[in-house]
Amino acid sequence: MTAAENKQLLKTAFDAWATGDIRPLIAAMADDVTWTVSGHNSWSGSFRGKESVRRDLLGPLGEQFEGTYTSTASRFVAEDDVVLVETQGSVATKTGARYDNRYCFVFRLEDGRIREITEYMDTQLVAEVLTELAR
Repeated sequence: MTAAENKQLLKTAFDAWATGDIRPLIAAMADDVTWTVSGHNSWSGSFRGKESVRRDLLGPLGEQFEGTYTSTASRFVAEDDVVLVETQGSVATKTGARYDNRYCFVFRLEDGRIREITEYMDTQLVAEVLTELAR
């Protein structure tokens, strides 16, 4: 796929995630995707495989939230097989705190599938608001 096609695939996925529907993003992942979360807490690290992403990353994260998490993209930059996406995530936590974090995702795609995701965010906000994950 071209850089423009990769960018469009991610625009479509993030249009859905802006409404709380992450399923198109997961559907675009290769079965052996690697999602790496930056930082230095228990939530940081690499999750290998779509099932691990669901079970070990998205599952525990979702348990912290009250309501639907949304991720609204503001910028897409594509070159060759890499697409960078800047987003704003937003949700209330079960403790009543707001979790409104800014992200930069770096996606590497191959044959129309997401092979790698590297996620950068405000890890201090994670430590302050998502204390169960940040230990």
